[in-house]
Amino acid sequence: MSAQATTYLGFLFLTANSLAAIHRSHGEITETSFVVVSYLCLVLLFVFLRRFEAAPPNSPARGGAKAGVWVATTLLIAVFSWRVSAVTPWPVDAIVWVMAASTVLGGFYTLFLHHPGGD
Repeated sequence: MSAQATTYLGFLFLTANSLAAIHRSHGEITETSFVVVSYLCLVLLFVFLRRFEAAPPNSPARGGAKAGVWVATTLLIAVFSWRVSAVTPWPVDAIVWVMAASTVLGGFYTLFLHHPGGD
Protein backbone atom coordinates (compact mmCIF):
# COMPACT_ATOMS: atom_id res chain seq x y z
CA MET A 1 0.00 0.00 0.00
CA SER A 2 1.40 3.42 -0.92
CA ALA A 3 2.02 6.19 1.59
CA GLN A 4 -0.69 8.31 -0.01
CA ALA A 5 -3.25 5.51 0.27
CA THR A 6 -2.29 4.99 3.91
CA THR A 7 -2.78 8.72 4.56
CA TYR A 8 -6.21 8.70 2.95
CA LEU A 9 -7.17 5.59 4.88
CA GLY A 10 -6.04 7.22 8.13
CA PHE A 11 -8.12 10.34 7.44
CA LEU A 12 -11.10 8.21 6.54
CA PHE A 13 -10.73 6.34 9.84
CA LEU A 14 -10.33 9.62 11.78
CA THR A 15 -13.39 11.13 10.10
CA ALA A 16 -15.53 8.03 10.67
CA ASN A 17 -14.57 7.89 14.34
CA SER A 18 -15.25 11.60 14.77
CA LEU A 19 -18.67 11.27 13.17
CA ALA A 20 -19.45 8.28 15.39
CA ALA A 21 -18.41 10.25 18.48
CA ILE A 22 -20.62 13.17 17.44
CA HIS A 23 -23.51 10.76 16.96
CA ARG A 24 -22.92 9.25 20.42
CA SER A 25 -22.89 12.72 22.00
CA HIS A 26 -26.66 13.00 21.35
CA GLY A 27 -26.41 16.70 20.54
CA GLU A 28 -24.71 17.74 23.77
CA ILE A 29 -22.85 20.90 22.80
CA THR A 30 -19.72 20.38 24.93
CA GLU A 31 -19.25 16.82 23.70
CA THR A 32 -19.81 17.78 20.08
CA SER A 33 -17.54 20.83 20.37
CA PHE A 34 -14.76 18.73 21.85
CA VAL A 35 -14.90 16.25 18.97
CA VAL A 36 -15.13 18.92 16.26
CA VAL A 37 -12.30 21.05 17.67
CA SER A 38 -10.09 17.98 18.17
CA TYR A 39 -10.76 16.80 14.62
CA LEU A 40 -10.03 20.22 13.11
CA CYS A 41 -6.83 20.58 15.14
CA LEU A 42 -5.62 17.17 13.96
CA VAL A 43 -6.39 18.02 10.34
CA LEU A 44 -4.56 21.34 10.69
CA LEU A 45 -1.61 19.60 12.34
CA PHE A 46 -1.27 17.18 9.43
CA VAL A 47 -1.63 19.99 6.87
CA PHE A 48 1.15 21.99 8.52
CA LEU A 49 3.35 18.91 8.90
CA ARG A 50 2.96 18.23 5.18
CA ARG A 51 3.86 21.86 4.38
CA PHE A 52 6.88 21.64 6.67
CA GLU A 53 8.13 18.47 4.98
CA ALA A 54 7.60 19.94 1.50
CA ALA A 55 9.31 23.28 2.17
CA PRO A 56 13.00 23.72 1.36
CA PRO A 57 15.35 23.99 4.37
CA ASN A 58 15.69 27.47 5.92
CA SER A 59 12.82 28.89 3.83
CA PRO A 60 10.16 31.24 5.23
CA ALA A 61 7.52 28.65 4.30
CA ARG A 62 9.22 26.15 6.60
CA GLY A 63 9.17 28.66 9.47
CA GLY A 64 5.49 29.36 8.91
CA ALA A 65 4.72 25.66 8.83
CA LYS A 66 6.61 25.19 12.10
CA ALA A 67 4.50 27.93 13.67
CA GLY A 68 1.35 26.23 12.39
CA VAL A 69 2.47 22.89 13.84
CA TRP A 70 3.12 24.52 17.21
CA VAL A 71 -0.25 26.33 17.27
CA ALA A 72 -2.22 23.23 16.26
CA THR A 73 -0.37 21.14 18.85
CA THR A 74 -0.93 23.78 21.53
CA LEU A 75 -4.65 23.82 20.77
CA LEU A 76 -4.81 20.02 21.01
CA ILE A 77 -2.96 20.06 24.33
CA ALA A 78 -5.32 22.73 25.69
CA VAL A 79 -8.45 20.90 24.53
CA PHE A 80 -7.37 17.55 25.97
CA SER A 81 -6.18 19.15 29.22
CA TRP A 82 -9.52 20.92 29.58
CA ARG A 83 -11.30 17.63 28.98
CA VAL A 84 -9.21 15.71 31.51
CA SER A 85 -9.39 18.45 34.12
CA ALA A 86 -13.19 18.36 33.96
CA VAL A 87 -13.23 14.88 35.52
CA THR A 88 -10.30 14.98 37.95
CA PRO A 89 -9.89 16.39 41.48
CA TRP A 90 -8.07 19.71 41.78
CA PRO A 91 -4.61 18.34 42.71
CA VAL A 92 -4.59 16.16 39.60
CA ASP A 93 -6.09 19.04 37.65
CA ALA A 94 -3.16 21.25 38.66
CA ILE A 95 -0.68 18.58 37.60
CA VAL A 96 -2.41 18.19 34.23
CA TRP A 97 -2.21 21.93 33.53
CA VAL A 98 1.43 22.18 34.67
CA MET A 99 2.32 19.28 32.38
CA ALA A 100 0.38 20.90 29.52
CA ALA A 101 2.15 24.23 30.02
CA SER A 102 5.57 22.58 30.18
CA THR A 103 4.83 20.66 26.99
CA VAL A 104 3.75 23.82 25.16
CA LEU A 105 6.77 25.78 26.39
CA GLY A 106 9.14 22.89 25.65
CA GLY A 107 7.73 22.61 22.15
CA PHE A 108 8.18 26.33 21.59
CA TYR A 109 11.77 26.16 22.77
CA THR A 110 12.53 23.13 20.63
CA LEU A 111 10.90 24.47 17.47
CA PHE A 112 11.93 28.12 17.63
CA LEU A 113 14.77 28.78 20.05
CA HIS A 114 17.03 25.71 20.01
CA HIS A 115 19.14 25.45 16.85
CA PRO A 116 21.59 22.54 17.16
CA GLY A 117 22.21 21.91 13.46
CA GLY A 118 19.90 24.04 11.39
CA ASP A 119 16.23 23.59 10.56
